[in-house]
Amino acid sequence: MLALVSCNSGDTKSPATNASEPTVPSAGLTAPQSPVDDAKGRALTAYLGMWEDFVAAAATSDWQSPNLGRYATGIALSTLSRGLYADHYNGLVSKGSPTHNAQVSSVDPAGAPAKVIISDCSDSTNALKYRADNGQPADDGPGGRRLIKATVEKQADGSWKVSSFGVQGVGTC
Repeated sequence: MLALVSCNSGDTKSPATNASEPTVPSAGLTAPQSPVDDAKGRALTAYLGMWEDFVAAAATSDWQSPNLGRYATGIALSTLSRGLYADHYNGLVSKGSPTHNAQVSSVDPAGAPAKVIISDCSDSTNALKYRADNGQPADDGPGGRRLIKATVEKQADGSWKVSSFGVQGVGTC
């Protein structure tokens, strides 16, 4: 998850005003973000958003959740929907949420990225499947740390969506 943090020196005194000194707005001191940094940020937001939407849908195995398409498209969206449908069919739901340590591996093309590759070491220890009818744990084995590689692409409308991903077995990172 991404969070915004602000820093404060702790000085709560009002600045002295002097009519001969112009006031400079702090927003004017912020440098514009580069296309590469913008693409990286949007890709990471889409990637983490996809998993948040998946976790929400997995709580009830809602394979038709309209939120699944907010940050996923193509093969990624199909993979999410099919997995949730299988869980629904088998009477399973998920509880808990995995953690993510997602980082950008590469951008393409370098000057004006339209595709970003993300590597993630996700920990599914606290995100397990349970039987929907009685709440008992399903026999899907323990969670753990898994390597995930994902491709996030800029869409025609300017949004960024995960187009594919692969989740490796427990212990791969």
